[in-house]
Amino acid sequence: MAKSKIVKANEKIAEKVVGTFEKIEDTVVGGYSKIEDAFVDRYLAKDGETTADAKERLKKEQEKRNEEAKQITQSNR
Repeated sequence: MAKSKIVKANEKIAEKVVGTFEKIEDTVVGGYSKIEDAFVDRYLAKDGETTADAKERLKKEQEKRNEEAKQITQSNR
């Protein structure tokens, strides 16, 4: 069954919109990542620690705090 011209036009528009959204998303996420890395490197990394190491350390510290908070919540019930 042949598609109407309107359906074909809508598909082309949808492809353009999705492609543009993906480009914008990549730009925004990339920009955020650069800012995050610079912040971690400048303010949170310890001497001699790489940005990746600092992020991993911070992630582990946060997981530990979450576990402690969970245990406190459970003990208060």
